[in-house]
Amino acid sequence: MGFVQTIKNIWKIEDLRKRLIITVGFVAIYRFGSFVVLPGINPEHLVALQANASTGLLSLLDMFSGGAFANASIFALGIMPYISASIVMQLLGIAVPAFQKMQREGESGRTKINQYTRYLTVAILLIQGPAYLYGAVGSAIPGGFWDWVLPSTIILAGGSMFVLWLGERITDKGVGNGISFVILIGIIARLPKALVAEYDRLIDAPGGLILLVLEILFLVAVTAAAIMLVQGVRKVPVQYAKRVVGNRQYGGVRQYIPLKVNAANVMPIIFAQAIMFIPITIAQFSVREGGGFLASLMDFTSFWYNFIFAALIIAFTYFYTAITVNPVQMAEDLKRNNGFIPGVKPGKRTAEYIDTIMSRITLPGSFFLALVSIMPAFAKLMGINSQFSAFFGGTSLLILVGVVLDTLQQIESHLLMRHYDGFLKSGAKIKGRTGSIAAY
Repeated sequence: MGFVQTIKNIWKIEDLRKRLIITVGFVAIYRFGSFVVLPGINPEHLVALQANASTGLLSLLDMFSGGAFANASIFALGIMPYISASIVMQLLGIAVPAFQKMQREGESGRTKINQYTRYLTVAILLIQGPAYLYGAVGSAIPGGFWDWVLPSTIILAGGSMFVLWLGERITDKGVGNGISFVILIGIIARLPKALVAEYDRLIDAPGGLILLVLEILFLVAVTAAAIMLVQGVRKVPVQYAKRVVGNRQYGGVRQYIPLKVNAANVMPIIFAQAIMFIPITIAQFSVREGGGFLASLMDFTSFWYNFIFAALIIAFTYFYTAITVNPVQMAEDLKRNNGFIPGVKPGKRTAEYIDTIMSRITLPGSFFLALVSIMPAFAKLMGINSQFSAFFGGTSLLILVGVVLDTLQQIESHLLMRHYDGFLKSGAKIKGRTGSIAAY
């Protein structure tokens, strides 16, 4: 009954109701577009593409696009080119002084960076478009380069930019972060099909239903671990000095600085996944048959794929934590507000202490993030079908958990602001992430 009352309260708030309706409308447009096949392609010729996209690394691309990749849809390239461009711009913001200067210019600098990100996205799309058409669509191509491939590349680029526009409109007028939400919808869209495929695989096997229940319970356990990873914090005690202004006393209280175990959230996994998609683009321009190192990087169950993927996640976790958490700024803020960490001198020593704590909690957090990320490979090796195994950890599960928590937190803030009960009656609040997949 409490949940039903919460839904009624949500519907009573006019602004929240409008935002939810707008979000559902944009999601419906996105899902409809994922079934609009590129002009000239005979859907019957896409059987081979759909078979290839159901296994291996291509299945992850298909998941992020909500099935549009396997359908040769106008949205086939999805939102990933924009995320790749955003990653490049963030790296340039650290390594190139000109971009560092733009970052310090405030709103005008961010506007310039966003514009450059879009230009880079278009450039990536113009490379990935022909690679997708020649490598993935292959025999279903009905014409040559000038009369079909080039126009189709422009359509694919336009489709991805339209998906980006939908995501931005969801952020502005809907609920949640739009870019993250678009990825979430693509992942959720694949879940029923994956579950049905696993059911069909086990239904005739001895004890098949029991195995399916055990797999679902294991999936729930992995999801709970992912939630703990997203919400885990290490509290650092802070004491505020007493000061008297007139007849009022300020400070003298003890509080805590919540340092997240996984301050980088799912960004390291997105960084690493974007890099691991590069071999697909290269392979689609070359011969698909054969083995070797490149072929192993296209198999998400191979040793080298998972080793490199995990190593990149650990490295990017430290990298993104370093640019997200600023111990020097935190120490200066504490000092400015007459706060200090007991037993640690204010200023430089406080910054060093916070940096040390962050390094210690980031190490196990990065290894746990890497372990959760490569769980689909272990699930696949245990016999679970490729589509369903992708939900046993990895990018899909962490994105799903993180975006759902963020969206629920935003809805709950609307409820609490208007003096309604949130989703949790105990007074506890839903904890989302401090960042976002698409915090660009």
